[in-house]
Amino acid sequence: MTDKPPPPIKTPCIKVCVIDGTSGLCLGCYRTLAEVAGWGRLSAETRESVIAELPDRRSQIAPEKLAMF
Repeated sequence: MTDKPPPPIKTPCIKVCVIDGTSGLCLGCYRTLAEVAGWGRLSAETRESVIAELPDRRSQIAPEKLAMF
C-alpha cells in the first residue's frame, strides 16, 4: 500500500498579500484576512463557495488601489 499525499488545496492566492484597510479584503485574491488565515481548515465546499463570491468582491476595493498591482 502506498501512502499518496493529499491533493493540493485549491486557492485563489496570487501571492499579492496586501489587506485593504477600507474593505478588509486582500488586494490580490479578494478574500478576508480570516478566510486567508483559515483557508486550509475550510471544507472544500466552503472554499468553492468563497471562490465563487470573489469576482463580485472586487468592486468593494477602490480602483486606484487595484491599479498598484
